[in-house]
Amino acid sequence: MSFEDLLKELQEQKANKDDSAEATLERLFNESFMNKHSYSKSFQEFLEKGNFQAWTQEDVNLIPEELWNRHVARETKFADWKTMLETANSEFAKV
Repeated sequence: MSFEDLLKELQEQKANKDDSAEATLERLFNESFMNKHSYSKSFQEFLEKGNFQAWTQEDVNLIPEELWNRHVARETKFADWKTMLETANSEFAKV
């Protein structure tokens, strides 16, 4: 499942729970999540450490998977992007 598909699914679930909430990169990977699960204070800092420029989900999808997974494994407590994204979605859905 791609990031975009997973995010869309989460948004639909969240919309059912609270129509005013929207899953964005900033909401999924908020400061609390990043402090708890990574060595960065924000998702933007996390991106900068990997020399990635991404402002949208589409930008993230364009990053080569191998490079992205390696960065995630090095800079977070997750083995890969899929695990990080699933955890963020799970924590976001609980809010």
